[in-house]
Amino acid sequence: MLRVRCLRGGSRGAEAAHYIGSRLGRVFTGWVQRSFQSTQAATASQNPCAADDNNATSPVPKDCPVCSYNEWDPLEEVIVGRAENACVPPFSVEVKANTYEKYWGFYHQFGGQSFPKDHLKKAIAEIEEMCNILKREGVIVKRPDPIDWSVKYKTPDFESTGMYAAMPRDILLVVGNEIIEAPMAWRARFFEYRAYRRIIKEYFNSGAKWTTAPKPTMADELYDQDYPIRSVEDRHKLAAQGKFVTTEFEPCFDAADFIRAGRDIFVQRSQVTNYMGIEWMRRHLAPDYKVHIISFKDPNPMHIDATFNIIGPGLVLSNPDRPCHQIELFKKAGWTVIRPPVPLIPDDHPLWMSSKWLSMNVLMLDEKRVMVDANETSIQKMFENLGISTIKVNIRHANSLGGGFHCWTCDIRRRGTLQSYFD
Repeated sequence: MLRVRCLRGGSRGAEAAHYIGSRLGRVFTGWVQRSFQSTQAATASQNPCAADDNNATSPVPKDCPVCSYNEWDPLEEVIVGRAENACVPPFSVEVKANTYEKYWGFYHQFGGQSFPKDHLKKAIAEIEEMCNILKREGVIVKRPDPIDWSVKYKTPDFESTGMYAAMPRDILLVVGNEIIEAPMAWRARFFEYRAYRRIIKEYFNSGAKWTTAPKPTMADELYDQDYPIRSVEDRHKLAAQGKFVTTEFEPCFDAADFIRAGRDIFVQRSQVTNYMGIEWMRRHLAPDYKVHIISFKDPNPMHIDATFNIIGPGLVLSNPDRPCHQIELFKKAGWTVIRPPVPLIPDDHPLWMSSKWLSMNVLMLDEKRVMVDANETSIQKMFENLGISTIKVNIRHANSLGGGFHCWTCDIRRRGTLQSYFD
């Protein structure tokens, strides 16, 4: 078991505070510094295994069906999303900032309407087969409720239609026996939680913790209405400057911008996750978990798991097209960093809401089994060379909706215990 020195607050907290403050002003800088110092002080004053008042980590209730600490312990129960009734989100400023120019015409034409019916039908069939294969591998599969996402809704701050319940990883984060419901950042996803409420209530009634992060108003102030993107070059420049379409008006985050490795959870500031959202998670999970901000050379950061996907204790897939700025910290800590091969998906395959790098968006069934795209023979070979057997499933049409195997799932129970892999 890998046990190496942990990245602790100190310089990391100061760097983050300086980085945020340079963009958000002196008042917010002071708030962030105090927040980080408070978190560090709490961590330093506690035993590493401390929780609550009895200085012992609260055990997961014996019969609780929810228990997952990382991305690779043996998978026993999972939620798999639904493509049924999926709708193209209206082409609002936050959607524009997260999609590439080649597809803007698609959003103008179909925003608020169903994804192309024939394509959607094939995606539904692929996910059904994926569920069947998971069940054959001994995994319990739960599904969200089908909802009509074309229904228009209105809040005091905006109007929209919905999108889908295809990607449970985007909205749900399981930490131990707690299900955290993300607030989200797209207006089209404001009510997405409704598809999962039946399942979450069942888990809650069986002993799980259930937390919903503060729901943002998603008022105009949450978004840079003049976010100046015209080309890929613009995206690179803005990302390098730390400028995103979401502001710091109120906390927001998608759960898929976080990835777990026991007591250490890594997160990126992205188009859908702001520093206030990260700070909310940091305070909520302290002192038992440490939340580390990492960043990448990525022109359009949104969800971490096709950029930096942890697949085992001290083992991570790092996208060679989006190198991690802090990668040396992982190498010095003894982690093995693997650069996955270039994806094989054809250029003409529609990827309305994602990149080709969904090839590395894999689901670990345990340390020695991985669910991987049947068409991606190069990454299959990579896993086999690592001694990991591949479970091949074709979800090319499902990829078009914005996710790979990791996105389409949320692992509810993995057989394992809370450990430190960066300590």
